[in-house]
Amino acid sequence: MSPASIPSPADGTINIGPVELTAYGLSIAVGVIVGVWLVGRRFEDKGIGTRDDMSAIAVGAVIAGVVGARLYHVATDWEKFENNLGDIPKIWEGGLGIPGGMFLGTLVGVWLVRRRGIPAGIAANCAAPGMALAQSIGRWGNYFNQELYGRPTDLPWALEIDPENFPSDQALAPGTTFHPTFLYESMWTLALCGVLLLIDRRFRVRPWQLLAMYVAGYGVGRFWIEGLRIDEAKEFGGLRLNQWMSVILVIGGLGYLLWSSRRPDPAPASVLAPAAPAAPAAPAAPADGETSADDDELDVAQVDGGDESSDDELAASDETPPGGLDPEIEDSERR
Repeated sequence: MSPASIPSPADGTINIGPVELTAYGLSIAVGVIVGVWLVGRRFEDKGIGTRDDMSAIAVGAVIAGVVGARLYHVATDWEKFENNLGDIPKIWEGGLGIPGGMFLGTLVGVWLVRRRGIPAGIAANCAAPGMALAQSIGRWGNYFNQELYGRPTDLPWALEIDPENFPSDQALAPGTTFHPTFLYESMWTLALCGVLLLIDRRFRVRPWQLLAMYVAGYGVGRFWIEGLRIDEAKEFGGLRLNQWMSVILVIGGLGYLLWSSRRPDPAPASVLAPAAPAAPAAPAAPADGETSADDDELDVAQVDGGDESSDDELAASDETPPGGLDPEIEDSERR
């Protein structure tokens, strides 16, 4: 046992008064709420929709994602369910396969986005960081369920697991500590969210490309994290099933980035930004027989000026002529 380790919670439930909530379900719910908030904010920043639009889309997309994740888990671990079909809906007990949730959730989300007239490629770029953030928070549900941990280790951040939750096919001594793979994946997807936001801020990303980066980035992290896990899983060619799925995600994401970068550049993203205010229109030319306000002011000024000059001329005529007074008048004045 590691001298410094991460203890696991004794109970995977949270009681709020008479209501009992599973920490696993609560972790997923909080992840969804935060992720939807981020995507809605990005919708508004990109000028393609509102937070209300995203909230409406999320209802169908999240439900589809949960269904897809559960179906993937059931399909890849069918031996656990073939004689217990009633356990299939019990998602609160754990067992959601992220690749299935990514596929079906994205498929339904794109359909709902297009129904609202929102550009699907730009919406996908908005959603990518939010999906990574939701996964980062939701992964903590595995911590509360004491599941999906890695192989034994004595690292300072090793995870304590109750003996009743040890793998049934391995003989492990009580007190054995393990790699906290839930924490590794939580940190990886949180960092992936930050990287995607940074790329989107500093570079002009084409439609769908940020989603492809998310898919490839998640696949890289899931590949090495999956290699640490010791829970039962199908293996082919020395790799676990989810490692092969991660390879497919990486190849698909990088392949799309390469293909899309060689296509003709579509209309720049700036065309989606709110249009700049229009310049004020020039005043219309006056119709025949009409005068503008400026013309009226000019006419008034001319009239006023004309009146003033007439008054000056009249005053000048009353004054002494240039030649002086009439001689007779001058003589009479001298007398």
